Amino acid sequence: MDNNQVLIFDTTLRDGEQSPGCSMTTQEKLSMAHALEDLGVDILEAGFAMASEGDFAAIATITQAIRGPRITSLARARSEDIIMAARSLEHADRARIHVFLASSDLHLEYKLKMSREQALDQAAESVRQARSLCDDVEFSPEDATRSDRDFLVEMVRVAIEAGATTINMPDTVGYATPAEYGQMFREVRQRIPAVDAEGIVLSSHTHDDLGLAVATSLAAVEAGARQVECAINGIGERAGNAALEEVAAALYVRADYYGVTTGLHLDKLYPTSQTLGQIITFAPTPNKAIVGSNAFAHESGIHQHGMLANPLCYEIMTPALVGASGTQLVLGKHSGRAALRNRLEQLGYTLSREELQQTYYRFVALADRKKNIYDQDLIGLLSQQIRDRRPMSYAEVD
Repeated sequence: MDNNQVLIFDTTLRDGEQSPGCSMTTQEKLSMAHALEDLGVDILEAGFAMASEGDFAAIATITQAIRGPRITSLARARSEDIIMAARSLEHADRARIHVFLASSDLHLEYKLKMSREQALDQAAESVRQARSLCDDVEFSPEDATRSDRDFLVEMVRVAIEAGATTINMPDTVGYATPAEYGQMFREVRQRIPAVDAEGIVLSSHTHDDLGLAVATSLAAVEAGARQVECAINGIGERAGNAALEEVAAALYVRADYYGVTTGLHLDKLYPTSQTLGQIITFAPTPNKAIVGSNAFAHESGIHQHGMLANPLCYEIMTPALVGASGTQLVLGKHSGRAALRNRLEQLGYTLSREELQQTYYRFVALADRKKNIYDQDLIGLLSQQIRDRRPMSYAEVD
């Protein structure tokens, strides 16, 4: 693997689907899988085979239709889970079994009723079993960020010795700060020389409980992680996972800082987000970065004037980069004369400086009373003299 490339592990169909209101049928999962394949994700976590017959069927269906990404199924560190995951992946060109077991004392004591020694034995045994059924095995010590660091390092070491080639260290409950998360990756690399020596891929998986999921993922990349687990629109358990589109855009726009690339087709980000919104019946919030409806919209007069002079003044990427339709200069009470003149010229009206000033006064008064300003509203603000001198288009003549 090129150490300058970050693998994108998409978990929209597994962790993302666990978000309330985001469950999908097998056919819906297949449609989403095709969109993710077109986007260029490297690994596609198709589901949790042991969770239900529906999840098993969806994974098996996806493996027969999708040929680009590596397909993976999640499995607890239990023999029956691992066998079911392997069965669901039988038809995959490239398969991966993703085994997880809690590493925090909190989870071991209260959820699993298991000692640390038992956990280490079960992790090793489960990874060995998965490796006997599949050449590619990923291991995740669940709740890694709240685990005793010495024990976490020991569990990672055991999993690598048992045959895991990808180690994911999840911030399962969105607890870590970016600095803490990055330091955890640095320490694991430092204390387990086999990670770098044997080309073990370290992976991040973060949640947004404190609104830090993307920031912590990027901190992991900076610390040497070369796989990021994320979901379209940031859907996932509770507050969600790291948003794939935000991670991808950040790594591209700030390539000067991170020095890495992905294999994604960035112009598919917006269409893929739209596909997911149609499937789960709700779109991302309007102010959502990269794919929200306001991501490239400007209402402030100062911003609009800058955008008209040079888009780089207020946009660090073009809408076309991520497949969005284009910049929107939204006319409202904060808009200035430059944006008003620009829109009127698009509608076919060229105003003198004095005419623009008078029209602008009427526009501001209307915008104070009306939330949405439409083209017909703008035309209604013009004097009859201005409207009369507008040349008719061929369409209007017809």
